[in-house]
Amino acid sequence: MKPQIQMKVFFLFLLSLLVFLSVHAASDNTIPLKGEWKFQTDPLDKGISEQWFARSLSETIRLPGSMSENGKGDELTLKTKWTGSIYDSSWYYNPRMAKYRQSGKLKFPFWLTPDKYYVGAAWYQKEVDIPASWKGRRIVLFLERPHWQTTVWVDNILIGSQNSLSTPHDYDLTSSLAPGKHTLTIRVDNSTKTVNPGQDSHSITDHTQGNWNGITGQMNLKAGSPVFFDDIRIYPDIKAKRVKVIINIKNSTSSLDAVKIGLTAGLLKGTGGKKLKSLTSKVKVSKGDNILELIYSMGDNPRLWDEFNPVVYQLRAVLADKSGNKDEKLMMFGMREFKANGTHFEINGHPTFLRGTVENCVFPLTGYPPTDEASWARVFAICRAHGLNHMRFHSFCPPEAAFIAADKAGFYLHVECGSWANHGVSLGRGEAIDRYIYDESERIVREYGNHPSFCMMAYGNEPRGSYVPYLNKFVDYWKAKDPRRLYTGAAIGGSWSIIPASEYLVRATPRGLPWSNSLPSTTFDFRNKLENQTVPYVSHEVGQYCVFPDFKEIGKYTGPLKARNFELFQEDLGDHHMGDQANDFLMASGKLQVLCYKAEIEAALRTPGFAGFELLALNDYPGQGTALVGVLDAFWDEKGYSTAPEFNRFCNHTVPLARIPKFVYTNKETFSAAVEVAHFSGQPMENASSSWKITDENGKII
Repeated sequence: MKPQIQMKVFFLFLLSLLVFLSVHAASDNTIPLKGEWKFQTDPLDKGISEQWFARSLSETIRLPGSMSENGKGDELTLKTKWTGSIYDSSWYYNPRMAKYRQSGKLKFPFWLTPDKYYVGAAWYQKEVDIPASWKGRRIVLFLERPHWQTTVWVDNILIGSQNSLSTPHDYDLTSSLAPGKHTLTIRVDNSTKTVNPGQDSHSITDHTQGNWNGITGQMNLKAGSPVFFDDIRIYPDIKAKRVKVIINIKNSTSSLDAVKIGLTAGLLKGTGGKKLKSLTSKVKVSKGDNILELIYSMGDNPRLWDEFNPVVYQLRAVLADKSGNKDEKLMMFGMREFKANGTHFEINGHPTFLRGTVENCVFPLTGYPPTDEASWARVFAICRAHGLNHMRFHSFCPPEAAFIAADKAGFYLHVECGSWANHGVSLGRGEAIDRYIYDESERIVREYGNHPSFCMMAYGNEPRGSYVPYLNKFVDYWKAKDPRRLYTGAAIGGSWSIIPASEYLVRATPRGLPWSNSLPSTTFDFRNKLENQTVPYVSHEVGQYCVFPDFKEIGKYTGPLKARNFELFQEDLGDHHMGDQANDFLMASGKLQVLCYKAEIEAALRTPGFAGFELLALNDYPGQGTALVGVLDAFWDEKGYSTAPEFNRFCNHTVPLARIPKFVYTNKETFSAAVEVAHFSGQPMENASSSWKITDENGKII
């Protein structure tokens, strides 16, 4: 064999060995749990008393996924007990709707219709085989997105329960998983018996994602060091060009004399740039929790994160002791300062204007938010193409993939703690939701708090009860605890009381078109709605201009949710002998919708001292009787009457504006307009030129 061939064979062998070792090493630390599980529903909630964890369940299901995706659950009937509020119950008795109430042919107008429906406890069970190499290691069960209250048993041993709607559920199974075969049983309950966040909260409601039962996202068992990073929080200081790193090291062994900690930061992989100088420290670690604070220099010229330059850093933290225990943690962060300055927001000292949409947890192909980065990157790219830079998550918090995608896209996120405490629940009256909001906010900040896109947080949407004193304390608590973002009590309509402690407001008063008693014009703005305000004011759920359904959309619902509401509307239109006009109605209402959005967005941009707006929404909202408020459908696709380039002409960081007193003139009148520019690009506009012209319908300049 020739030397060159020998070297080539050896290289291929070495490459194969390295690949094998890397895969083998990964499998040594992780046991994936995706695949087939045993399964059984528990509608009478008797599984705990009958000890179902000690017996084999009767059915099977595939995870990750939901019951409805697996065809599990109950058939829909007129007696189905929904989670969401039905705002107009006339469908149940209106004679015109009688044919849509027939058994097996139900067509609800309220929201998208699931193929099957189930609320209550369901049990999931799987055998796992723990390798001998895991002896002495810490073993954690990781469930990324359960819905929503989980209880875990290993064999016959109860491990515990968790109920976060927003963050992964992880269980320490170290003491229960010796090497060998074990039975892992998980009970998932999607009812509101323990905690009711509000039946219309977008974290659970039928109006948007649907109240599904299951587990989505990553599912695995992980083996690691008994001395480990329990939490790492990164606090950027752009003026001092450094970050403060607060580390909680948890030690489940005896006290250790010396543990070596290493920190190294660098630009996120794939963005270029060199790693910064490492920082090492030796600390004594006692049994239990150990808090350590380190200052890490970001060098002479750290790159800042904002919507125009979303520069993301990654911090690598490594822990090692003399006993051979090692742990490693990777975290994304950005060098940015998002704050309020008077009635404006500032990012790194530059004024910014929030051009946002409300994400209502609408995911019609699955019924739950995606946990992969690509899905969220697509959503943010579409928003960016329409000139937006901001997203509010209405009464829910997305999975981490959304934060990662927003970090990379330079998107400012307003996150909420999974609650709309209004129908069936209230704040400040001693109900379970009062404690839950604090617990959930702690979990959210712990899990996602380092992401630079996480700029704002609220309890949730439009509460009732003694909410002013409760939310004042909530905001003050977080202002004192974590200054990395701004806090407000709630996103509210115009009739709700303002929470005085809020660092910014999201409220409905500055919105709408004042044309009821006057001719359409562009002379108005919302300055009279902002009098006496001292903090940034963002208009709440702007627009809500509904359009006619696009019946071509019906075929896109190939998952567990179906557009039976669209089918009802289409059939009803045909019964009125107008079925052939459906597309005309869509185009006419759609063109009017865009004009209304244009007028309202430009009015916001014309308003001195205004901080931003949040549309309800860029895409359609399928609930509340089918609220088709978006220029995009529920899949974030165009409907045929508006494009992104058309939309971002009036919704962008720089927009020329004109105050025009009316839109119709005769040839004997003089046209007069005042011109101004909204400009929030982060940099001053230099050497800019402007021009204008008026043309007739043929393009001829007048």
